[in-house]
Amino acid sequence: MPRVTITVDGVRHEEDVEPRLLLVHLLRERLGKTGTPVGCDTSNCGACTVLLDGRSVKSCSVLALQADGGDVVTIEGVGANGSMHPMQRAFHEEHALQCGYCTPGMVIAAIDLVRTDPDPSEEAIREGLEGNLCRCTGYCNIVRAVRRGAQDMGQAVSTP
Repeated sequence: MPRVTITVDGVRHEEDVEPRLLLVHLLRERLGKTGTPVGCDTSNCGACTVLLDGRSVKSCSVLALQADGGDVVTIEGVGANGSMHPMQRAFHEEHALQCGYCTPGMVIAAIDLVRTDPDPSEEAIREGLEGNLCRCTGYCNIVRAVRRGAQDMGQAVSTP
């Protein structure tokens, strides 16, 4: 059985994996990262989005073997020292969730969006989150949360 070495939320893991094991199942079943939900298993919903080497990916469409040597950040790993990440806080404060199932993937995708576009317009946010579906909201609060999160992330970066 192939062995992968993967860093998840700052912790290095070595795991024997079946060649067909999806990253989402490695994260949830082996490493206990249950904040990454299995939404659709077809890469349509984006609920399972994580950062792999700094870029957002749908972990249900990535084999664990493809992440070998990689650095994965899940929703559990985006905050620091027990505090919420500015994007998580913005989603909370702007009431950008209802059932919460899509929220981990939305937050991760939003963090990646802001990495490449620190001041995204409403149109850029809607386009950037296109691969993440929410079945409960009308997206207005999500867009507002991403704008606020982007502003807060900019302030967090510039603050010594």
